[in-house]
Amino acid sequence: MKQVEIFTDGACSGNPGPGGWGAILRYNKHEKELSGGEADTTNNRMELSAVINALAVLKEPCHVTLYSDSQYVCNALKLGWAKKWKANNWMRNKKEPALNPELWERLLELCDIHEVDVIWVKGHAGHPENERCDRLAVAAAQQYA
Repeated sequence: MKQVEIFTDGACSGNPGPGGWGAILRYNKHEKELSGGEADTTNNRMELSAVINALAVLKEPCHVTLYSDSQYVCNALKLGWAKKWKANNWMRNKKEPALNPELWERLLELCDIHEVDVIWVKGHAGHPENERCDRLAVAAAQQYA
């Protein structure tokens, strides 16, 4: 299985508001940058979109080390929250629906294809790839502002 590193970030100007996401994929010495955005979205949707779009471009099952500054994404994957929400018909608990179920559904599908290890990184703390992803995300968001 190929070993791939993925770095992601999402950004939103207002929450909700215009948003963007950025991702870097690294395989051996090869790197690919991706970005995109939406006119009316949330920061969490952009964080999820970054991971989904990065995983979706992989052409075969890979062992992925995912680096994200989103505790929402990292905890939901690492601690099994997203799988629990799905099992509970997209409810966080008896009274609260899980937000962004269509994005979580797609992300869980991709995580079934790839082996994904999740590593949380502190945002805006000088992590070079996280800073690059932030710049990609902000630039993408600005196209919708």
